[in-house]
Amino acid sequence: MGLLSMLFGGGKKSEQIKELLASGAMIVDVRTPGEFQGGHAKGAVNIPVQRIGSQMAKLSKQKQTIILCCRSGARAAGVAAQLQKEGISCINAGPWQKVAGLQ
Repeated sequence: MGLLSMLFGGGKKSEQIKELLASGAMIVDVRTPGEFQGGHAKGAVNIPVQRIGSQMAKLSKQKQTIILCCRSGARAAGVAAQLQKEGISCINAGPWQKVAGLQ
């Protein structure tokens, strides 16, 4: 798979996200509340980047892989690294519109 396919929604990652959604995975949108109000994936929980640390205990209790999204995927990538460092299973799904399109 090429770099552009990975960045813009192709292949294995999309299939993985679909499987996680089908199994009821938690979607965490890490944008600001204002951005979240402007649109978000169905069922997403808004936990802005700045609040991830204070929500770590809640997130660590999740039994399934957490789906992370934001506007472009950059903030979600940073949060994914933080969560993975704490042993929390998660995936950076990129833009929230991608997640919404896979629901």
